[in-house]
Amino acid sequence: MDSMQTKLLSSKPTNLHICHQFTNLCRIKTCAFPVRDDRSFKLVSHQNDSSASQNLIYLPQRRHRHAIATNAHSSAHTYIVDKCDSDQVHSITKQERVGVLLLNLGGPDNLDDVQPFLYNLFADPDIIRLPRLFKFLQKPLAKLISVLRASKSKEAYASIGGGSPLLRITNEQAEALKKALQEKQLHADIYVGMRYWHPFTEEAIDQIKKDHITKLVILPLYPQFSISTSGSSIRVLNDIFREDGYFEGLPISIIESWYQRDGYIKSMADLIQRELLSFPNSDEVMIFFSAHGVPVSYVEEAGDPYKAQMEDCISLIIHELKSRGVKNSHVLAYQSRVGPVQWLKPYTDELIVELGQQGVKSLLAVPISFVSEHIETLEEIDMEYKELALESGIENWGRVPALNCTSSFISDLASLVIEALPTATAVARARNNNGNDKDESDIMQYVVKMLFGSVIAFFLLFFPRFLSLFRNSSL
Repeated sequence: MDSMQTKLLSSKPTNLHICHQFTNLCRIKTCAFPVRDDRSFKLVSHQNDSSASQNLIYLPQRRHRHAIATNAHSSAHTYIVDKCDSDQVHSITKQERVGVLLLNLGGPDNLDDVQPFLYNLFADPDIIRLPRLFKFLQKPLAKLISVLRASKSKEAYASIGGGSPLLRITNEQAEALKKALQEKQLHADIYVGMRYWHPFTEEAIDQIKKDHITKLVILPLYPQFSISTSGSSIRVLNDIFREDGYFEGLPISIIESWYQRDGYIKSMADLIQRELLSFPNSDEVMIFFSAHGVPVSYVEEAGDPYKAQMEDCISLIIHELKSRGVKNSHVLAYQSRVGPVQWLKPYTDELIVELGQQGVKSLLAVPISFVSEHIETLEEIDMEYKELALESGIENWGRVPALNCTSSFISDLASLVIEALPTATAVARARNNNGNDKDESDIMQYVVKMLFGSVIAFFLLFFPRFLSLFRNSSL
């Protein structure tokens, strides 16, 4: 099954722009973009009450890259930002033209788009993470993999209507968010930026500039942070903001993760509770949380907080359900693994078989990484995993729908945007930052690189263990 965030190769992290910013995000709510000074943060004393927890701002500190995995649930210093009351919102509206950029993965509009979409996905260095020695293989390897996997992926997309519904649903969420903000007395322009297909993040940025936005909130539609999802999109934005003079001095706030918010937790609990009632014996149903997987190296070597945040998220949802009298057992597994490296366990497909062998008869699947229906919910879970479950002896199967435009969820996102506005801070433009990228303006040099890279990429794809010999060469 094609994963929307496939990672085939893994290595030690190399020059991640955002690595130090995100190594301590287990408890993060919103975080401003890198700032010129700290005076724009509006901070008050530390609090622990649940009513204040919706507004947590975490000030990241550098920590060893393994700290996320080992200290996922340790206490962290948190600071509370005052909510914008109606007077503040009116003040913002009068003085600023506010924009909200929604970030998402993207998906092919039709079957002809599948192969180029896959190429964009695999060409992302945060998806296939190669050692520096092999960086020149990124594009040839992406081309090879996308061609090899296109046929199977087309079959999957054909089974759900011939294309991804992600853009349509994200546009609907954008419109719903705009209305929810208006109801809270904030008029904002909402933009959609996809990482791997149209409208690309860069296209959204161009429109933001044309509209002369004066304050910007970045909202990834991923509840939990991962290097391969929110991190990849923010890295692209990071480069744009530091190189484009338009954004110099523009106040920007980036909401990096938001899985702990009461609105999100309660909305998920509502959906789970409703679906449980559709089973003949609802108290006997096992709640099966299925999250998108990432390679273990992302967590253990690169300090990705995704696993810790996912486990914390599940704990919060279960706590909410128990407060409502729902005592069902639950498990967490990870789906969509691809390639020769070790991924987070347990694997969804293997655990389904194991549960069937243990005599579990009723299973309710909960796609916990996703807030919109797409290929991994509609095809992988609804078709592949359902068939596997029934073959494994599970008699009653159900699936919780994605949040999509659930009103309580959208309303909470609107509150999140309003709460993030006071943290917007100016971006300092990079000066003479040429980076380490190779100049590919020489056409002959580019052709030679692609031809040579394609040969080696083919070899590495079919002999992946060869790559492990060079991991120590990574800088």
